[in-house]
Amino acid sequence: MGNILECHNLTKKYGSKVALDNISLSINSGKITGLLGPNGSGKTTLIKIASGILSASEGEVMAGGNRIGVESKKIVSYLPERPYFSPGMKVSETIKFFKDFYSDFSEDAAAEMLKSLEIKMDARIRTLSKGNREKVQLVLVMSRKAKLYLLDEPMGGVDPAARDFILKTILMNYNEEAGVIISTHLISDVEKVLDDVIFIRNGKMILHESVDQIRSEKGKSVDALFREVFAC
Repeated sequence: MGNILECHNLTKKYGSKVALDNISLSINSGKITGLLGPNGSGKTTLIKIASGILSASEGEVMAGGNRIGVESKKIVSYLPERPYFSPGMKVSETIKFFKDFYSDFSEDAAAEMLKSLEIKMDARIRTLSKGNREKVQLVLVMSRKAKLYLLDEPMGGVDPAARDFILKTILMNYNEEAGVIISTHLISDVEKVLDDVIFIRNGKMILHESVDQIRSEKGKSVDALFREVFAC
């Protein structure tokens, strides 16, 4: 397994404000990595740079061996924190949108998952519950045969049953050649699927370890360590 994402001295500034401060890390394919930190710590900024939505101020970022750009975007599947489909769109139209844009998108996989959720193709986005809108977007993102999945707060604001579905969907639809990065503040919910974790605070990476390492060497769960480090 090689590195699916590499950051070398990554810095992002908004004027005089430093959102990411000299971050260097490598993330392997075949692993699910939790990007964890309080609100405003830089998680979303890091994910947006890796997805190609934002540009770094300094440093270098590579996905699948390519600098962030046209080639890297072909292998990255990104789930933003906020919904982006027009409320008037039908579910079937969102599928067509993804099919037209991404050559690695599996219409059959998306249709099968939506059927299991009893979400109708002719339903309009505005008629769906918040949980079902979140599920539709996740289904579309995970129906791509990507090499890197970037999921920004995929479980924000949904009920526990929806969270279980989201985690199950992530586990069932990525493969060992791909990597998954999940940004979240719901540590206890997501910890059971994580291989590695990154703690980030005020734009600085303060920890990057495997979950097994944390449990064996520190004798505590990721959630307990997070609460200790960030004094939650």
